Amino acid sequence: MKYYIIAGERSGDLHGSNLVKSLSRLQPHASFRGFGGDEMQRAGVELVMHYNQLAFMGFEAVLNFFKIARYMADCKKDILQYKPSALILIDYGGFNRRIASFGKANGIPVHYYIPPKVWAWRQNRAWQLKKSVNHMYVILPFEKDFFKKYNFDVDYVGNPVLDAIRSFKPAELFLEQNNLKTTQPLIALLPGSRTRELQKIVPVMAEVAKAQPAFHFAVAAIRNLHTELYKPLAGLKNVSFIYDATYDLLTHASAAIVTSGTATLETALFKVPQVVVYKAGYLEYLIAAQVVKVKFISLVNLIAGHEVVKELIQDKASVQHIGEELIKLVAQGSYRENMQKTYDQLYTTLDIGSASDNTAQLIVKYQNAD
Repeated sequence: MKYYIIAGERSGDLHGSNLVKSLSRLQPHASFRGFGGDEMQRAGVELVMHYNQLAFMGFEAVLNFFKIARYMADCKKDILQYKPSALILIDYGGFNRRIASFGKANGIPVHYYIPPKVWAWRQNRAWQLKKSVNHMYVILPFEKDFFKKYNFDVDYVGNPVLDAIRSFKPAELFLEQNNLKTTQPLIALLPGSRTRELQKIVPVMAEVAKAQPAFHFAVAAIRNLHTELYKPLAGLKNVSFIYDATYDLLTHASAAIVTSGTATLETALFKVPQVVVYKAGYLEYLIAAQVVKVKFISLVNLIAGHEVVKELIQDKASVQHIGEELIKLVAQGSYRENMQKTYDQLYTTLDIGSASDNTAQLIVKYQNAD
């Protein structure tokens, strides 16, 4: 069996690597090729392109239209040359929806693991997915109900973030090795991995750190991102940088400031009280406000169906508001305790076993049936 697998972002690379491992256990002679990152490569994928070259979002994607078009043309050509038994697409909707249509047109079975969040905006895209995707595997319980409205038969497979956390082993002496042994509460800063998000939120995080000298802040940084993106935080006495060790940091954090995305769910599953912050360009935000169809931006609140963690967006993501929320999160009171109790309920809702194993078993089953 030959699989062509495409993940365009860091989280997709992690989930893709776990899926490849699960498929390899079921099909030891299977081969894998595609677009992804270091984790997928270590899992056995012959990497054609690294996701670093693909990670564009919002207006950044518009500005890089011709570059993305070239990558897509190269991808299509490589798929035809490789002649895979199936395509496995992971998240990265703008790119992968087009690849799904291409695969369908060329008679290649298309499996979509972690489909685009069409429930959030431009919901009519669900019809396009229905036309081009053979089998879809969703990781949020409410997604299955959403796709039912479009007569789309999908499988809820559990959430791969649970897989990653269950297999995680904390590093010994992490605090000592990173000079984080302190009596001050440790606040994790998770600014994300997207350039435009970092450019907007890192300066705000820096001002929060300056305004809260009683806390020690640790940045969950990524080595392959340009150091200039973190510059506002560099040199601050109560700020440390922790590279590529987010889970170790969350293991020890008292609270966290998190941008929207998968990191909000990861933080919750480590039972770290958090405040979610998000800033976008003014025009970009105005457009998003018109088209987004959901009440919340954090996965924690979306899954729970009500506000569990505070979301501070645009002007509300101020130094004062974030600082006030941090103080409430660190205090050993009912606000913190109630948030952590809801985190436990969240875990129970999501946990139906290994998402990677469940998905791999279904892919093999459907491939054999097709």
